Amino acid sequence: MARDDEYTAYVSARLTWLHKVAFLLCQDWTRADDLVQITITRLYVHWRRASAVDNLDGYTRTILVRVFLAEQRTGWRKRVTALRHLPDTATIVADPDLAMDLRTALAALAPRQRAAVVLRFYCDLSIEQTADVLSCSTGTVKSQTARALAILRRDLAPAARIGENLT
Repeated sequence: MARDDEYTAYVSARLTWLHKVAFLLCQDWTRADDLVQITITRLYVHWRRASAVDNLDGYTRTILVRVFLAEQRTGWRKRVTALRHLPDTATIVADPDLAMDLRTALAALAPRQRAAVVLRFYCDLSIEQTADVLSCSTGTVKSQTARALAILRRDLAPAARIGENLT
């Protein structure tokens, strides 16, 4: 019973964080809920091993990112369409227009680029840690991140600067 209590305490404490990371990856609250559900289920199945690791958050984040990337490779995402609904509570954002622009720009990134950006800049992982989570080389993380940042800079450029570049 202690195993279940430890698992429940951990998941309860980290659930909001998991939802935020999942949302940043998939840009859809319904899909984020699904990703988190799969993640915490897998975490429970492997709890004995997971609870013994030095960095449980890192272990859990790795499961989440790998679930997201695996889903991107399958046709499930194209076959299943969830109905969008408003959350029960409002989220307070300092600049809602900027938050919307950022979400739109993140959604335009390829899944692995989005994962690299979220892991590097939201989760504050090193290049090596990100490579470990994504199961790739550090060079791949660097190139995916560089390409993603170039796309984000382009997509988030102020309209005035875009007009200047055309003339």
